[in-house]
Amino acid sequence: MSRTRPPATAANVLTAAPMFDRDDVDVVAQQDLYRGFFRAEAVQLRHRLFRTGEWSEPMQREILYRGEAVGVVLYDPVRDEVALIEQFRLGALDEPKGPWRLELVAGMLEVGETPEAVARRELVEEAGIEQVELSYITSLLTSPGSSDEKLHLYCGLCDLTDAGGIFGLPEEHEDIKVYVVAADDAFAELYTGRYNNPAALIGLQWLQLNREHLRATLNLQAGR
Repeated sequence: MSRTRPPATAANVLTAAPMFDRDDVDVVAQQDLYRGFFRAEAVQLRHRLFRTGEWSEPMQREILYRGEAVGVVLYDPVRDEVALIEQFRLGALDEPKGPWRLELVAGMLEVGETPEAVARRELVEEAGIEQVELSYITSLLTSPGSSDEKLHLYCGLCDLTDAGGIFGLPEEHEDIKVYVVAADDAFAELYTGRYNNPAALIGLQWLQLNREHLRATLNLQAGR
């Protein structure tokens, strides 16, 4: 029997409930492909079709289970500066500008941790930042076609006067350099490929849209 809901229209597609949900996916079989720091599976499944509402033919998909992660846009509204980190990334080995990438401070959630707790831990480990005011931005799936990774983005307001240097945990082979740059300079490089990863691009775009509000709020609090 087909299972359908009223079709979404151009007027309500952004606000209406999706036509299908988790109950419209039938996982037939799962097979471990790899278990290490991450886990990969081959999944046999079928799902409902827009065209008929009936089940699709069985298909195989492969998925990488990465879990949840946190990224933090570090911003000093007084100095109008941004802190970025640079580190080696194997996935960028063949990128034209090389495998050392400019990024946001980020890290993976461990069992029992909250996103905010991870953000504060990583800020200390990767940038030496202890005093920070965190504000939630959004959460997003970084590559849902092949991974379950969910990224939680925060803005971290802090004093970057003395920020910078080399950080990271040697026992985890981390070698991280922290840069402090003018916000306008950071925004000018948004589309040059210098930081071509979702966390940095989305985080800096959010900051570009909200910078004046953050600075105005600071001035209001200071009575200026």
